[in-house]
Amino acid sequence: MFNITLLTTTYNSLTQAVHTALKDKGYQVNITYAINPTQIQEEIESFNPQIILCPFLKSYLPKEIYENYPTFIFHPAPIGDRGAYSLDYAVFNEVKAWGGVWLRANEFYDGGDIYASGHFAMRKSYKASIYRQEMLRVAVGSLDELFVNIEQEKSTPQILNPIHEPFTQAMRAIDWQRDSTDEIIKKINCSDSLPGVLDEILGVNCYLFGVWREDKFRGKPKEVLAKRDGAICLGTVDGAVWISHLKEVNRFKLPATYVLKDKIKGVKEDRLPLLFDKSYATFYETSVEYRDNVAYLCFNFHNGAMSTAQCIRLKYAVEYLKTQCEVLVLVGGMDFFSNGIHLNILEDSQKQGEDGWANINAMNDLIKSIIFADEIVTVASFARNAGAGGVFLGLACDYVVAKEGIVLNPHYKTLGLTGSEYHTYSLPKRVGEEKARELLDACLPISVESAKELGMVDEVFAHDEYYEALHTFAKSKFDDDFVWDKQEFLEENEERIEALKEAEIEVMYPEFWDENSSFYTLRKEFVWKVCPTQTPRRLKLI
Repeated sequence: MFNITLLTTTYNSLTQAVHTALKDKGYQVNITYAINPTQIQEEIESFNPQIILCPFLKSYLPKEIYENYPTFIFHPAPIGDRGAYSLDYAVFNEVKAWGGVWLRANEFYDGGDIYASGHFAMRKSYKASIYRQEMLRVAVGSLDELFVNIEQEKSTPQILNPIHEPFTQAMRAIDWQRDSTDEIIKKINCSDSLPGVLDEILGVNCYLFGVWREDKFRGKPKEVLAKRDGAICLGTVDGAVWISHLKEVNRFKLPATYVLKDKIKGVKEDRLPLLFDKSYATFYETSVEYRDNVAYLCFNFHNGAMSTAQCIRLKYAVEYLKTQCEVLVLVGGMDFFSNGIHLNILEDSQKQGEDGWANINAMNDLIKSIIFADEIVTVASFARNAGAGGVFLGLACDYVVAKEGIVLNPHYKTLGLTGSEYHTYSLPKRVGEEKARELLDACLPISVESAKELGMVDEVFAHDEYYEALHTFAKSKFDDDFVWDKQEFLEENEERIEALKEAEIEVMYPEFWDENSSFYTLRKEFVWKVCPTQTPRRLKLI
């Protein structure tokens, strides 16, 4: 077993997946942030790893590192591709197949020998979604091949093709008088989640994110035709699109209506049913699918963040579906199950304490409706990553299942919060008081495979078989005896469960209302993406 340093620009989803996979395999893993050459060298020499892996590295690697330590960089593209913007080009060019490689660092940019690789069929989606799903599976799934080939000194020479030209904003720019709906969608998708497409909407210079096709509305190109749940609908030369999020220049990303504010005051709010039937193409966040005795509730909230209004709508959806099924499965969204309360909206608020307090209480009301759903069986499906309150939203269910390779972050303290979401009830119930405290204090991600060993997760199903396995599991769980026992338990323990939540809220009150609390500082750094000045201590072994 190797001692490994993960050298990374930030602790993103891919780095977390590699980290947890290596720990599960028994490797000793230390994290080093790539902040500056001196700091990098000092931290690496201190740990003295046998191997350095760079799952996500945006800066050049000092030669003192790769000349003295076997160093392998993950490049999100197949053999022969070199340079930044690989996925941007892949999405823009609508390639049919793509992949990723682990290559050995040397003096040539993405020019080192390839020690492991993987491929996948390209999905029509936005760049960040491909990265978080297919690309992540390639990076993690090829680790065993990487280590075998390192030991056997087996590699394939990289094809030294020319390095990509930068994918500029001029290339991303939308010509609203000429570009078709398909072209607009492609340009936004290849730029999402970074850097976005720079444009001007109603006099506001901003970047565009989150594009959805619209089938029914029509209007002049770039005309604001409607708004819905934070998104705006814009006309195109041959149809219309929804844009869910905007980021003003030198600001941070927000729902589009939060950025445009009074500029869209007269625009019609076009509402959908609480649970959209997906009968035509449009922007929606909550939907349901029925199969046998099971209802699958999808809540596709951008980046897994849940605002007060979204929590309220989801609670109404849960309350309605309690009357429509025997088993309710919480599916979450396309790229995240949930990441808890909406930090960007809170940072934007003029009443941060009040809005934060409303958000956490709305989240708690949603979770209460799940815990006390005493006539049905509830199942959480962690088919995507979850963090903070989003983890405990899932743990509120009677059963928890997960797809292999998913990562959970069951903690709050990195944002200066003690947390609520009934976690002092749901987590100890599954793992015990001591392990619950350990997980909350460590502030580290865990794989769902490790979560199953702890009792947090009931079943982990293989990626290729996941949804059929989930359905087989879910439809078999309704049982009259189980429901009667559940009703009896909740009746006997309701007062205790509510008291635990009230104690959580009491501790959180000053965290939301006191502007000197660490939550205000840490939230600002998170939302504004302040660059770290050192590697977080929690990620280091020494």
